Amino acid sequence: MKMTKSDSSKTPSGQLLLQGIHSPADVKALKEQDLPQLAQEVRDELVRVLSQTGGHLGPNLGVVELTIALHRVFETPKDKFVFDVSHQGYVHKMFTGRLARIGTMRQYEGLNGFLLRTESEHDCYGAGHAGTALSAGLGMAVGRDLRGTNENVIVVAGDAALTCGISYEAMNNAKSQTKRFIVVLNDNEWSIAKNVGAIASYLNNIVANPTYAGLHDKARRFVEAIAGKSAVQLAHKIEEGVKNLIVPSVIFEELGLRYYGPIDGHDIPLLIKTFEFLKDQDDPVLLHILTKKGKGYEPAIAKPDKFHGLGKFAADTGETASATTPTYSELLGKTLSKFAESNQTIVAITAAMPSGTGLGIFQAAHPERYFDVGIAEEHAALFACGLATQGLKPFLTIYSTFMQRAYDMIIHDMALQSLNVSLCMDRAGLSGDDGPTHHGVFDIGYLRHVPGMVHMQPKDEDEFVDMLWTMANYTSGPIAMRYPRGAGTGAQPKAAPKLLEIGKAEVVQHGRDVAIFGLGNMFEVAVEAARLLEAQGVSVALINPRWIKPLDTGTLEFFARGTPVICTLEDHVLHNGFGCGVMEHLHTQMINTPVVRVGWPDQFIEHGTIPILRKKHGLTAEALVEKVLPLLQKKKHQQPQPTAA
Repeated sequence: MKMTKSDSSKTPSGQLLLQGIHSPADVKALKEQDLPQLAQEVRDELVRVLSQTGGHLGPNLGVVELTIALHRVFETPKDKFVFDVSHQGYVHKMFTGRLARIGTMRQYEGLNGFLLRTESEHDCYGAGHAGTALSAGLGMAVGRDLRGTNENVIVVAGDAALTCGISYEAMNNAKSQTKRFIVVLNDNEWSIAKNVGAIASYLNNIVANPTYAGLHDKARRFVEAIAGKSAVQLAHKIEEGVKNLIVPSVIFEELGLRYYGPIDGHDIPLLIKTFEFLKDQDDPVLLHILTKKGKGYEPAIAKPDKFHGLGKFAADTGETASATTPTYSELLGKTLSKFAESNQTIVAITAAMPSGTGLGIFQAAHPERYFDVGIAEEHAALFACGLATQGLKPFLTIYSTFMQRAYDMIIHDMALQSLNVSLCMDRAGLSGDDGPTHHGVFDIGYLRHVPGMVHMQPKDEDEFVDMLWTMANYTSGPIAMRYPRGAGTGAQPKAAPKLLEIGKAEVVQHGRDVAIFGLGNMFEVAVEAARLLEAQGVSVALINPRWIKPLDTGTLEFFARGTPVICTLEDHVLHNGFGCGVMEHLHTQMINTPVVRVGWPDQFIEHGTIPILRKKHGLTAEALVEKVLPLLQKKKHQQPQPTAA
């Protein structure tokens, strides 16, 4: 993108304004008339950097003026900015000493795409899931009150956060627990997809109220009227002026938050003056601002869902490279749509991610049987349970890391009542550059001990379709499938899907020295490990387990009794994972064959490309071979040696 340059926009050293920002103090030091130019430079830099690294472009373009105003009025790290989800924190990072590293965004050992407490003292709270900010911010405000300090706590939450029940739980408690608490409702009508439901309609009704007409001119006159007044006069004038801009909002007022707005979230002077007023209030307040997701970059405005979060793109056009192999998500949308043509009981549910999960394809084909419930995973799970009681076959399609939020519902409602709900857990395993908040490496652990649960993972796209077909025809309770982000091996699905036998693994090849069980997308690593071992004269059995629960115990015992070493590979943490289940079963059967497990360690895995992280943490074929060969040598030396005649 072309940057706008002018002599007045340069620092004494001749640099652009943004290049002179090394801390929040530098933002405060700028002349107010230079702030729009700073906003433009920030947008240019966001487009330039994220076109090379990928990331959450649209949300950050929409909060540029808001972030400038926050840093003009408040002082981090003393004052606390709590960003809901925190994917819109890139501008905040630029202003807090990380501008020089912004080109490392989402790269291994570079800046994280979300806020991290370990990354900067200015990041008071880390997040990656929606709806957490109000409760966390309220806790900070109450903690401040108990300590007797005077810092401000400002929560920035998108309107999509209001589809999360926990946001209301926080608002329900705010009035009774603190007096000084600022919530900024950043209303851009989008989460990842267009916001849905009654709350979105309610906020739209506020904006459409006749009182809101001509807001921008009123706001400008209001700011001009208070310029140059004393502190006492200023407070009085702002109170009076803001009242003239208020549209009555029963929900927020009844919950105990004094409501202000809606105001233009791209009007820097208005934002600054309003925050100056709000920080002196002795009541919890909610400021409703209106912003445009993707502001300043036409491709992001035209396709806000695409530019919410994306990979590399051409900065001048916004075009991204076309994938040659369909992703698992796309395959799910197409396949489920086809199945639903002949099976009228199939319905599909997503939590604000129709494009990310592939269900946008299902929506187009079967709109009456598609449900987007917003960012409300707990409701989504219970809603699916209700549908199942009426003889329908709900496919609940949510990222593995977000399904964690519905854990109680999976146990208490779905499994306990043996309801026929299909859990499609996208992004299972490492999610690469998104980092620890989005790695789906815990679902085996939180599902395999649930009574009656069936859980599986395909090795390729063909088996993925077979598993979807098996799920569509399964009628004995909840059934789950985990599958990775992105494309698979390129395996073409059969013309007609096959019904898989529950709990029956696929033996791909037999061998006498080592048996490798490669679960799902780790089967490719198992194949490579077998090749390396066979090059050293080791006979290898290859098994595609398919089933996490129930395990194919017959196949497992057969190879555990017939080979000196068992190996398991999984894109999951080792603790309570697939390999753990293998060891547990062998122990109960008193089979002492050693089990070499390859998986993620007992820690939160950082962000970076998957090949880099697999190599660092030992999830490679070479790492498996290094573990197996010493065991084989040890077994060989333990065998009785023949004696001479």
